[in-house]
Amino acid sequence: MKKRFALKLIAACAIAAGATVTFAQDVIKIANIVELSGAGATAGTNFKNGVELAVKEINATGGILGKKIQSVTTDTQSNPGVAKGLTQKAIDDNVFAIFGPVFSGSIMVSMAESRRAEVPNFTGGEAASITEQGNPYVFRTSFTQAAAMPKVARYISEQAKLKSIAVLYVNNDFGKGGLDMIKKALANSPTKILSEISTESGQVDFSAAVLRAKQSNAEGLFAYTNEEESARLLRELRKQGWNKPVIGETTLTGQKVIDLAGDAANGAIAHVGLTVDAPLPAIRAFRAKFEKEYKYVSDHNGMKGYSGVYVLKAAIEKAGKLDRKAVAAALHTLKVKAADQPGVLMDVTFDSKGDLDRESFMIEVKNGKQEVVATLPPLGAAAKK
Repeated sequence: MKKRFALKLIAACAIAAGATVTFAQDVIKIANIVELSGAGATAGTNFKNGVELAVKEINATGGILGKKIQSVTTDTQSNPGVAKGLTQKAIDDNVFAIFGPVFSGSIMVSMAESRRAEVPNFTGGEAASITEQGNPYVFRTSFTQAAAMPKVARYISEQAKLKSIAVLYVNNDFGKGGLDMIKKALANSPTKILSEISTESGQVDFSAAVLRAKQSNAEGLFAYTNEEESARLLRELRKQGWNKPVIGETTLTGQKVIDLAGDAANGAIAHVGLTVDAPLPAIRAFRAKFEKEYKYVSDHNGMKGYSGVYVLKAAIEKAGKLDRKAVAAALHTLKVKAADQPGVLMDVTFDSKGDLDRESFMIEVKNGKQEVVATLPPLGAAAKK
């Protein structure tokens, strides 16, 4: 009897496993693991909405290889430990791909789980160290700091012609990575860094930090903090009468930052990989669809989530099958043209590490809006000249 029971149990497990495989074949399950609360709520909510908008559109047009996408969203609470646990749960649920987390510190912890399970994992995190680990299953939907900072440094030295700057950064993986990369990019330039000012994630009071920047007597400030801190920083700079250039990266001039900082955001300049104000048809179409769906203007994080799902679609179609290993392999050195796949928003190329390359923009906030002041070529294209 014990033997017959064991055989029945094995058979039942086999049937259950078969049902799981069939379910996986009927639908493409993706996990949206993002920051919906805590310091990363602005970034995570926009990323989530972008992912869900892309899923809705793709499903409405027949899905991918005839299969619909099923997306489940969970909140990391901006906590790396929670992100790791949610990633493990998503893997246990047999997801095909994972989107998020957005925060660099969280993806650095959680991507070990998706790597072990060989699940493609897309992130909006920008820390250079993310793709320097040799993880073949992690892919960016944003520039790495190693690609972005040389463009920023070139602007600071050659166009703004600043002889000195103070660098104000957030003391986490994202901020420290940015500090290291801007120092490296400026090392052989005429611009000297006079002061390095560390701030904390979620910091509310920037009065002392701004005072230190003023006391450095630098000709400008390079600011590299998360979105909500950036808004507080800009307000404090205005309060203390700062009248020198404020230059940063994507998180300095996002739409949420502009909304929170108000007039204090005017004049801020940043290099951005994505902006809804770019004069490109696919991006203008995205902006209109996002605003209609969510009743507000997306920031770059919404664009990262949205384009990431379409990159996954392109990779699956290139692989020609729902095989996670094959799709990950297809993503390496993947080239997608916006003319063929408008959802990627701009022509994009992935390298063997999972980093992307595409055009980017220098923008200035004027009258509460981002205004594109220059379009920069892909780093690869610039290198060939």
